[in-house]
Amino acid sequence: MAELGQSRRTFLGSLIALAAGGWFLGKFLTPRGKRRKTLLTVAKGDLPRDGALVYGEARIALLDRGGRVYALDLVCTHLGCTVNVTPSGLVCPCHGSEFDREGKVLKGPADRALARYEVQLVGENYHVQL
Repeated sequence: MAELGQSRRTFLGSLIALAAGGWFLGKFLTPRGKRRKTLLTVAKGDLPRDGALVYGEARIALLDRGGRVYALDLVCTHLGCTVNVTPSGLVCPCHGSEFDREGKVLKGPADRALARYEVQLVGENYHVQL
């Protein structure tokens, strides 16, 4: 009878260890869902039609082009300076790289376009998300 109790304890202990191990493997080996981080929230009425709002501390520009709203990262892809927004485009004050209003390179030394952020309209606010 003593042997039966010992084998039952061994079986239950093994079962609990197996369940806990399976849970840990599932928890740490399953990829996480993509979480979106809201970088900026702007009221819809604050953005002028065919204009731009520049947020210097966040280094983000929210632009409206014919009713299509998008956000650009204002970090120059050459050496990381903060790009200035002008009526004709975007200009890096450090080395003279020029970008169009879509963030594409017009003149180097930058060789990559500016990064774009996703913008969602939620109620009466634009949410710039990473």
